[in-house]
Amino acid sequence: MTKKQAGQPARRRSFTGQRLGHEPVRFEDFSAQATPSREACLTALESADVCLLLLGPNYGHVFPETGQSATHDEWVHAQQKGMRRLVYRKTGVTFEPEQHKFTRIVEAYATGVFRDSFQNSLELQTKVAQGLRELESQPSPLEFKRLAEPPSLNWATNSSRAPSVSYQGPQLELHVLPLNHPGYSAREMERLIESLVNRVRRTEYIKNDVALIPSRYQDHSAVSIQSDQRRTWDKPLAGEILEVRLYRTGQISTRATLPKDQMGSILDSKVLPQQVAEMLRFIGALGIIQQGHVVVAVGVSSDGLISVDTFDPHRSRTRAQPLGFGRSLNLRTAPDESVNLTALDNGADEVASDLSRTLFAQITR
Repeated sequence: MTKKQAGQPARRRSFTGQRLGHEPVRFEDFSAQATPSREACLTALESADVCLLLLGPNYGHVFPETGQSATHDEWVHAQQKGMRRLVYRKTGVTFEPEQHKFTRIVEAYATGVFRDSFQNSLELQTKVAQGLRELESQPSPLEFKRLAEPPSLNWATNSSRAPSVSYQGPQLELHVLPLNHPGYSAREMERLIESLVNRVRRTEYIKNDVALIPSRYQDHSAVSIQSDQRRTWDKPLAGEILEVRLYRTGQISTRATLPKDQMGSILDSKVLPQQVAEMLRFIGALGIIQQGHVVVAVGVSSDGLISVDTFDPHRSRTRAQPLGFGRSLNLRTAPDESVNLTALDNGADEVASDLSRTLFAQITR
């Protein structure tokens, strides 16, 4: 992990990233902390600009809490946060079986990254320096194209079919439709349906003990996700994904709850982009859409109490001003551009910010 230094004096540094003006964030430099080790590592990871992964022969200790090594845990977290990642694999060594499996995940064609290799530390330093320079010089990874006509999207709130896991309350919908997609044949759809539950599980966005309920309909297949949150009167709840739908048209959709407390659901201008970005990366991690451009749309619908406010995960509100009290709320973005697949990975934060701003603009009209 590295982050860009600001206003620090030049001095001799042994680490390549430091010589380029970056500060390494390493577990070895941590001081005593009151938080659990895993939480400290993931928090430090989030503070970095780049995740630098070195693949050697050993996988590392497997922690019973996660069933994987600390490095594997950090890699998944970096992927979920849409961090930029540089990967270098050491050559001329024999990998342990678990490390070989982990390497295959990192290099996966649909959800992984291209990696480089190195033989010794000198070669590694040269390649890391080059990789960091290239990242700094790169423009936004997103590429937009104007749409010739409005896309035809399936909105879950328009459907008369109830999901396997029902939820009464405000919902957040996200839709990703591949551009110029011919749709799936009956054979292709059947193959994808059979793998959909496993794909959802492999994203690691869903805890292993959470039940996944598949269902099939004429135009789509769905996987409903049972909540693992326990509702208490004094503890606010973060938003969570409820369902994934795969349509024969190629569209992939997710439904999620909004953050909520005892006063109702909350639209938070800072939290909403984070939730939308996570849903975008979740769809990308399914590994179904692998090429081309996509159309992305988001919406919020509600027949219940919802307000524009600040979400505090540690404290419930004592008062709230409901939005659209006494009437249904239905906010939707109307996409007029497509975007490349970076929107489902490194570019998720930027796309999510744009979508969220569009939704909030509808509220203030």
